[in-house]
Amino acid sequence: MLSMVIGTSMIELHLPGAHSLKDKRRILKSLMARLHKEFNVSCGEIELHETWQSAIIGVAVVSTEAPHANRVLNSVVNWIELHRPDLTVVDHTVEIIH
Repeated sequence: MLSMVIGTSMIELHLPGAHSLKDKRRILKSLMARLHKEFNVSCGEIELHETWQSAIIGVAVVSTEAPHANRVLNSVVNWIELHRPDLTVVDHTVEIIH
């Protein structure tokens, strides 16, 4: 029997370099495109749309195994912390849906 697992993550970010909503959108667009390329995940801004230096992005991955989905989502957070020193991960959550 085939099974599908959906992993989701909400990642709260601080963007100290954003001095306008235009800056914020540019930073997030670049980040989300890179996350899609690196991890084949879907992403989008889901909260704090009108706040210049704060954002919450949602990240989703589809897998056949919960541990794999969990690893991918944790790797996304680790990648942001390592490769995007212009951003700060304030908080994140992971949820696995069977």
